[in-house]
Order: sequence, then C-alpha cells, then structure tokens
Amino acid sequence: MKSQDAGPTDTPILEETIGENFERTVAANPDGDALVDMASGRRWTYAQLNNDIDVVARGLMALGIHTGERVGIWAPNCPEWTIVQYATAKIGAILVNINPAYRTHELAYVLKQSGIRTLISATSFRTSDYVSMIDEVRSETPELREVLYLGTDDWRDLQHRAESVSDGELRTRLTSLTNDQPINIQYTSGTTGFPKGATLSHRNILNNGYFTTELINFGPDDRLCIPVPFYHCFGMVMGNLGCTSHGVTMVIPAPAFDPALTLDAIEKERCTGVYGVPTMFIAMLGQPDLAQRDLSSLRTGIMAGSVCPVEVMKRCVNDMNMTEVAIAYGMTETSPVSCQTLIDDDLERRTGSIGRAHPHVEIKIVDPDTGDIVERGQTGEFCTRGYSVMLGYWEDRAKTDEAIDPEGWMHTGDLAVMRDDGYCNVVGRIKDMVIRGGENIYPREIEEFLYTHPDVDDAQVIGVPDEKYGEEVCAWVRMKPGRTPLDAQALRDFASDKLAHYKIPRYVHVVDEFPMTVTGKVRKVDMRADTVRLLGLEHEG
Repeated sequence: MKSQDAGPTDTPILEETIGENFERTVAANPDGDALVDMASGRRWTYAQLNNDIDVVARGLMALGIHTGERVGIWAPNCPEWTIVQYATAKIGAILVNINPAYRTHELAYVLKQSGIRTLISATSFRTSDYVSMIDEVRSETPELREVLYLGTDDWRDLQHRAESVSDGELRTRLTSLTNDQPINIQYTSGTTGFPKGATLSHRNILNNGYFTTELINFGPDDRLCIPVPFYHCFGMVMGNLGCTSHGVTMVIPAPAFDPALTLDAIEKERCTGVYGVPTMFIAMLGQPDLAQRDLSSLRTGIMAGSVCPVEVMKRCVNDMNMTEVAIAYGMTETSPVSCQTLIDDDLERRTGSIGRAHPHVEIKIVDPDTGDIVERGQTGEFCTRGYSVMLGYWEDRAKTDEAIDPEGWMHTGDLAVMRDDGYCNVVGRIKDMVIRGGENIYPREIEEFLYTHPDVDDAQVIGVPDEKYGEEVCAWVRMKPGRTPLDAQALRDFASDKLAHYKIPRYVHVVDEFPMTVTGKVRKVDMRADTVRLLGLEHEG
C-alpha cells in the first residue's frame, strides 16, 4: 500500500474571516469567559474582549492603516498581544510576529523584509531593552512610520484615536475582507542565512486552529492554559484561534513559560487543557510540589515540537490527569498542523507516532530524489497539501517555488514513515535543521552570522543531542591564519546582542579542516558523530 492518506471531511471548512468567526462566537457566548491574564489579574468576557478589540481596530484605522499593510508585534505573551491579533484581523492588516528573543541583527531584517509600517512593542523583556534596540535599527527601516509601546501613553493614545473612526467604518472594512487574503507573516529560520516570512491567510490559520481543538473536543465549558508563545503558531493559532472558534477561555499563565506559574494557572482557573513542547511538560512534572497540586480539572492538551518520550506521556496521563492528551505535528508553513493523534488513541499511537492526516489535509511520503510515493513502512519526505498550505514566503517567489510544487504539495524536508494504519512518524530531516526545545534552528543562518566574526575563516553548525532540549547547537570553526582560537564563551559574547539566545552555539570546536566528501561537500554526519564522541554525549537526548 502506498504512503498516501487524507483526513476526514465530514466537518466542513470554515469559509469566513477571523473577524467574522470571532463575532459569531461573541454573539453566541457574550458573557462567557474569554481571556484571563494571571500576571495582571485582568479578565474579559467575550463581549468585553470584542469591545476592546474594536477600539484598537478603530485606533489602527485612525492611524491610516489600510488592508494589506503590515503591523508588527514584538512582545511576550500578554492580553494586548491577543487584542492586536484580532484587531489587525478585523481591519485586514497583516500581523507580523516578531520573536521576543530577537536581537538587532534579526529585528532589522524582519522590519525591512516585511515592510512593517507600524510596530507595536513592549518596552523591555527579560534582559532585552526593546526601546534602545528599536532606536538602533530605526534608521535602517525607512518604511517604519510609528512605534507604539505597550504600557505607555502610546497605547492609551491609540485607544483615544479610535473616537475618530465610527463603528460603521469598522463594519465596512470588516465586511470588505475575504478569507483568502493574507493576515499573518511568521518568520521561520532560513537555510540561506536569513529567516523566510511564511504568509498565512484567514482561511489557513482560522481553520487550523479550529480543527486542532475540534479533535480534542473543545467547547464553551473548556479553559485552555497557554504557556506556549503567541509569536509561534502554537500559541496564536492552535491556542488563541483554537479557543475563540469554540468559545473556549484563553488563560495566559505568564509572559513566558514558567512551570510553577503554569501549574498555578491550571489550579486557580480550573483549566481543562494545557499546551506545551515536551521540555515544558518535563519541567512541570519535575516540580517538587506536583503531588500536592489539584490538577483534577485537566483532561486534555497538546504536545508538539517533537515526539514525546513514552514515560513522559505516561506521567502526563497519570500525574497530571491528562487522559486525553494529543500529539500534533506540523510546520509554520502549514498553519501549522498536518497530523494529530486522536484523544481516544491508545498510548502506543500517542507516544510512537505524530498521528494521522488532519481534517481536509492530504499527506504523502515520497522518495526525495524521484518524487515517487513510497510504500508504507518506507522512509521518504513528508509532503502535505490542502487549505493549510501557506500562500507563500513573503516577497520570495523563488523560495516559495522550492517549497511548494506545481500541484500544491508542501515539501517539508522532514523524513517520515507512514505505517499501515495511516499513522506517521518523523525519523529525521533531509536538511540539517536543529530542533532545540521546540525552536527550529537552521544552521545556515548561524553560519552566515559567524562569517561576520573578524577571526573566523569558515564555520559549520550542527545539532548534537541534549537531555534537556533534545538538541543543542555546536559550531565547528576554522580560524583565519595567525588568529587566536575562539572558545565557546568568546563566541557567545560576540553573538549575545545579535542572535536569539537559542541560536547561540553552546559548544565550539576549533579545527584546521572539516570532514569532506570526495566531491568537496562537508560531511556533517561525521562532524556530529565526532562531536558526540569528543563531548561524551552518547547518552544524551
């Protein structure tokens, strides 16, 4: 039997915009809890949240923001992030998600490449001073007209501006939109040195959020704890849109993941579901007071980012009461989920697979060289097609055509196997992407950056196993003649203000040459094996 399958189609696709869908939920459930922010103690019903969203939407219109213009958001998880997400959707502005960990090198690129006209930003987060970083790159980004800082007079002024735009004008804008228009740009690390902007439509992300939570039986009585970041699809699509399309309560436990605060939120708000990458669940399970916690309200949740170890999944079921936990697999370019386990799947399927094809999604496993569909049980490249495939990479037709073939199949670069029962498992990657704690890292981007170091002649980056994060970044570096060899700390110091922390190599290995094939290509598989042996990492990961 061939490795090809399609998900169920009995539940129809939502053919509406995000704004229309949200307002339909508000009309059905105006007094239901919509959003709870644990850090500030603020909470909204659906009617209250809709009102605040409309104020910001009208404020953005008063700034002169038109359909299709880009509005960037650079902030950790907070209610304003969610409000901006829906406000931009209602007016047809394209929301550009900016990773809170970005440094100036990455920020400047994203601002320029997407042509952000208005940036909504936190003033700071952790050790990052966003104000000074934005000031540093402002001269490089001529299209950036306004920067509005959350928690300052900027945010209040935006709300005051709304008075100059009527509800009727907002209605006219909202009803003029179509669900195939772009509404979101999310940057994924690029293999050619810079991130690529996956451009997603209302139809892409609204339906993916809807079907993801449909498969875990979400309804208005559910409450979802969302410790995963909003700048990822996991937070804003599977989380926020998954909730609002079903009238579910969104609970923000903290600005960034904290295992104790996540458990606090589950307890205090009686959450029925929680999301996370495996490392997050491992951290929650490792809390010393876990046995004293009342997690009886939990029943479900989703793990994504990588397949969860069997013992961790068993502990989630037994120690966190997550009897209906599911695994999801996907990528930003597919909105993101392509495969998901079902809540009544046995433990073997939930721990030994990434699930099967999502509703209204086709999948196939092909020979990477010939494109032919392989037999079930054989390894090949995972490809997917359907409503969830992105519109393309923002202003990059060449990269789009490399990723999406003429028949509409997204080529993921992941090596996978489809079992006889249609369930799949990812076994590797055609490209040498590193997945560190759920973050996708493409070595080429880091290599291009390392070339900017004045003492570095050449650099190759690989992933090596790590018990905590799954993989860690390791750089093999060849120095210019006569230069002092770099150590890991020196390289970290060089990168600390320019690269996101998770991309900075943990290990540095200085060499005179790299292992090469007879045709002159670097053998990263040999580099990885040598590094594992040299660092004694055989039992990691």
